[in-house]
Amino acid sequence: MKLYEYSAKKIFQKEGIPIPPGEVARSGKEAQIIAAKMEKAVAIKSQVLMGGRGKAGGIKFSDNPQKAEEITWELLKTQIKGEAVNMVLVEQKAEIQKEFYLSIAMDRSSRKPLIMASGEGGVDIEDLAINNPEKIIKYYINPLEEFLPYQAREISRKMGVGSELISSVGAIIWKLFQVFQKYDAHLAEINPLVVTPEGVLAADAKLDLDDDSIYRHPELKDLEEFESEEFAFVKLEGDIAVIGNGAGLTLTGMDMIKLNGGEPATFLDIGGGASPEIIKKALNLVLAHTPVKVIFLNVLGGITRADDVARGVINALKDTPKNVPLVIRLTGTNEEEGQRLLSDAGVSYETSMEDAAKKAVEICKSL
Repeated sequence: MKLYEYSAKKIFQKEGIPIPPGEVARSGKEAQIIAAKMEKAVAIKSQVLMGGRGKAGGIKFSDNPQKAEEITWELLKTQIKGEAVNMVLVEQKAEIQKEFYLSIAMDRSSRKPLIMASGEGGVDIEDLAINNPEKIIKYYINPLEEFLPYQAREISRKMGVGSELISSVGAIIWKLFQVFQKYDAHLAEINPLVVTPEGVLAADAKLDLDDDSIYRHPELKDLEEFESEEFAFVKLEGDIAVIGNGAGLTLTGMDMIKLNGGEPATFLDIGGGASPEIIKKALNLVLAHTPVKVIFLNVLGGITRADDVARGVINALKDTPKNVPLVIRLTGTNEEEGQRLLSDAGVSYETSMEDAAKKAVEICKSL
């Protein structure tokens, strides 16, 4: 499970890794208030789980609160690689004197955690590995032995860190490994780790946790990232989003789309017992996937109640500005009430999966 930057930074800060002051904003007005409190230039950073946001224009800077408000409203209307920006991190802009790269990941070939570090930060590590591999320090950690602070300081020295900062950078390397272990991470990364007049800070943060270990970390349950964990969601190459309640039903819906000459854009299984809120989140999730031209919602109510599905659909259609045709197959538990709610809201539906899939493909081809 990937964490947003601001969530990763909360964990880093809790574990003793310094970060710049910052707060999350979900509107331009909130960003303006945060920037005014800081009384300094700020970085406004789109909070998305996709990589490459900097190159995609997802990070901007402002030297006054009014401009911060304008930039935030602008970012909240954008998408980064198909993912809608719903919030930004407004953070004090760091006065960067030097940048480093630091990451810890599990190397499956050696079955050991691997620390990768470089005296060059703020760069694409893959490009650096290809063009200047000699600039990357690799350090394998024996999982049967304790990783000690002096070893972290030695990595810091090999990175080319000045003598006055070896202890500070070494301490962050050691603490990042504690985060990696404690939170069962696949990846813990700081890019860049920056030297500023105030000290050494994690200017960015990436944390990818093992899904199978989440039960061991109930303290993380309040994170927004868990919203996306309610679904089995896979993006595909087509243009018809397929949503179903149950993996088998969703796959069958995809087969019906293919059978009628269409191409699925998503596999999204909302599972059993989906509430109106979950239905709404599912629809918004596929709407954020740029290639989607039509949505095929295929529900056979068992534990999932048809009236809950209908309410979720109606709420989502009220809130989204994106005009994407929605084809619904709705039968099962409380189907009469669900169908009545859709009819009253002027939303059409089908009771046959075959008819609904055919209709979705026909609409898509007509666009």
